[in-house]
Amino acid sequence: MQHIIKAYIKFLLHSKNEHGVHSPFVFDLVTKCFYNTSDYPEYKVLKNYRKSLLNNKNTIEVTDFGAGSRVFKSNTREIAKIAQTAGITPKNAELLFRIVRYFQPKSVLEIGTSLGLATSALSLGTEKAKIITLEGCPNTQKQAQVQLQSQSFGTNSSFQNIEFVNTEFSSYFKTLHLSPITHHLIYFDGNHSKKATLDYFEALLPTITNDSVWIFDDIHWSADMEEAWETIKNHPKVTVTIDTFQWGIVFFRAEQQKEHFVINPNKTISSHLFERIRF
Repeated sequence: MQHIIKAYIKFLLHSKNEHGVHSPFVFDLVTKCFYNTSDYPEYKVLKNYRKSLLNNKNTIEVTDFGAGSRVFKSNTREIAKIAQTAGITPKNAELLFRIVRYFQPKSVLEIGTSLGLATSALSLGTEKAKIITLEGCPNTQKQAQVQLQSQSFGTNSSFQNIEFVNTEFSSYFKTLHLSPITHHLIYFDGNHSKKATLDYFEALLPTITNDSVWIFDDIHWSADMEEAWETIKNHPKVTVTIDTFQWGIVFFRAEQQKEHFVINPNKTISSHLFERIRF
């Protein structure tokens, strides 16, 4: 916790809004996507899905393949509590929806389904794209699939463009050479450790295109994750990165010079620190 607070203070000291951005590509992304204040009807769908999870008092046995939880001491966890403490925040779900809507990727890969809060945002952002979401824990994956696809959360919110895959991530990556699919947007939210993050990064590098968008969650979760983020930023194939504190967004645009941005995604500095931090 102390590390995250220090990291957030450092972020606030270095973050900028659109006025500190001189790249036309990043400026457009910040002004037309990050700071887009439109009240999309999909936000209600996201809210209703979150509410359905927060009202679910059932428990599941969780198999944790990642860096572990700072909240839960037992693998038997209440679904409502998982959604409350481990899922993407409402503001970040809306931002993720806007990012996907802005770039309109044809294929999306999510590494770490959890209860599907981010999955729902990815799906709603581009309903014409195929969403493949990977989850290592079979009980968590099953709960997300049942809850997303068996209920109605709003008009045209059937989430039928989602393919759920229960797998260990490294095993899935080994099969990529057998498939011609290129994932135009990848959301990394599966294992918040330095080694795993860099292993996933290297395993998926052969799939990139000039327009690929990669989003790494919890880049300031620990000192190790910050080291992983620095390694990713310095990779020769990476040209542009954006640090939003919660996420590290990576681009591979060959036509742009290498440049790193620290952007406050809410435009105005929020005093509600813990609304921005996932434990």
